[in-house]
Amino acid sequence: MILVRDIFRLKFGKAKDAKALMQEAKKLLKQDEVGRSRVLFDLVGPSYTMVWEMTHENLTAWEAEMKGGMDEGWREWYQKFVPLIESSHREIFTVVE
Repeated sequence: MILVRDIFRLKFGKAKDAKALMQEAKKLLKQDEVGRSRVLFDLVGPSYTMVWEMTHENLTAWEAEMKGGMDEGWREWYQKFVPLIESSHREIFTVVE
């Protein structure tokens, strides 16, 4: 199993907006994706950091999901989310159970 962590540095003062948009995003996720994901916001450390984590069976499964593209609902959501972001990067880990 792998953990994919998308880390976003939000623009100053945009955490509240990002939290609201993440509630919208949950409604767009498939039921199994909701159980495999979580969103975190900074408590200590660099301010205005948001992390979106999701587990996948393996890299092949993650790649297949990424190649699926965005439907119209996701494209509309994404257009609202992008203006809140200053920068981002991705980390991928192997989960050891």
